[in-house]
Parts: sequence; C-alpha cells; structure tokens
Amino acid sequence: MHGKKRRMRRILKGERTFIVPMDHGMTKPEVGLENVDRMLALLDGIVDAFVLHKGMVKHSDYVDEMESALIVHLSASTYLSPDPLAKRVVTSVEKAIQLGADAVSVHVNVGSDSEGEQIREASMISEACDDYGIPLLVMSYPRGRGINEFGVEEVKLAVRVANEIGGDIVKTNYTGSVETFREVVEHSRIPVVIAGGIKKESSAEFLEVVKEALDAGAKGVAAGRNIFQAENPRELAIKIARVIHGVVYERDLVNR
Repeated sequence: MHGKKRRMRRILKGERTFIVPMDHGMTKPEVGLENVDRMLALLDGIVDAFVLHKGMVKHSDYVDEMESALIVHLSASTYLSPDPLAKRVVTSVEKAIQLGADAVSVHVNVGSDSEGEQIREASMISEACDDYGIPLLVMSYPRGRGINEFGVEEVKLAVRVANEIGGDIVKTNYTGSVETFREVVEHSRIPVVIAGGIKKESSAEFLEVVKEALDAGAKGVAAGRNIFQAENPRELAIKIARVIHGVVYERDLVNR
C-alpha cells in the first residue's frame, strides 16, 4: 500500500486538505468554469488538489505542468436526466491512472432510488483502487425524496457508508454546527472533508463555515462554486489555505 500512502500525502498535507472540484460541467455548465485551464492556472499551488472529469484532463493544456494534485472523477449524471441523483460510473481507475491522476473520486447519493447500484459500483471501484495503490475520495451525501440532506443522523450514515465500502477520504455535507458535525466525524475512520455546497452570500460566511468544520474535526474542505464563482477566486483560495494549513505560500505573495 506504499503507492496509496505516497499519493495520499500529495492530497493530505499535514493531515489536512483543500480540494477544489471542477467536475460540475458534466451536470450543468457553471459560471466560472467557461475556461477550466484558466481557473487551474489561477489556483494551482494554492489548493492541494483539483477534481476533473477525464475529458477536461485529456483536452487540457495546463494539467501536465500542474503543481497541485489531480483527482479524476469517475461518476456522472446530468440535470436533464429523469433522475439526476442516479450517478453512474463513466470511466475506470485504469484510465484515470493513464491520465496521471493522484487519486480518483466517486459519487454516492445515500437514500436515492439508485442507492444500491451506486454503492455497488463504488465498492468495486474501491477494490480497484486498492489493487493499483491509488486513493479513493467518496463524495457521499444523504439525498433522496423526503431526506434531510443536512441532518446529523443522515450525514452520519453517508459518511459511514463511505467508510464501509473502503473509501480513503469522504466528502459530505456540513451539518451546520460544530457539535453536530463532531458526531459525524466520530463515526469515521477516514478523513472527512466538507462540501462547499451552494454559493454562500459572502466569502466571510464561507470562511466561518470552514473554521467551524475544522474545529469539529474535519480535515479540510472540497469547495467548488464558492471558489470559482468568487469575486476573486485566488484571493479567497489563499485565505482558505491559511485557515486549513496555517501557512502562507511564498509564491502566493508574489506581486501582492
């Protein structure tokens, strides 16, 4: 498992991580991701890892020189689908490795109509990840009809599912308070990172959420829209990196 440990260190630095997912375009084109390479260049070296679908990696002119780690996302659905919660695996661990991935990610909607199939696929992916020594980030959320996506028991179950299927990191919803999220973290043997979720009203509000999650025991954040749709994505990313890692990267201060 040496390969997995070495790759995990590219993502979890000092046991904490700052991930920026940019896989949203498969579900629905998002403002801020019109030019993915431009955003990668803007944030590279500040964030610890980016999440991209295989096509964005394949067609990128920037990924080859990227300092931050690369996580290739394996699951997909679109908002036009009759069931957008029915995420399906659309590529393989082997293809991600060919593209230079440091890790892969898979999406599971716990409580959705297709929960069983998503759990099965994610479980098979986790076995392939063990075989190849590549970390697996499980994006596990409680989602479905009548489900409270931010309820402590529901989020706790989603996190436990990621543990049970053999994930190495789990991304999930923040429950809204240090006390309730601490309960979630206590049920996990793997690092828990919070999802950025919907775009917050202000950067200050989002920074406060990140601080609370860390106080509760989270190991970092995986935030997309709150970063790439920010008024100044680079400036906000530097602030978040300071909160998570307690350092300021020297390269980030050039010309500032």
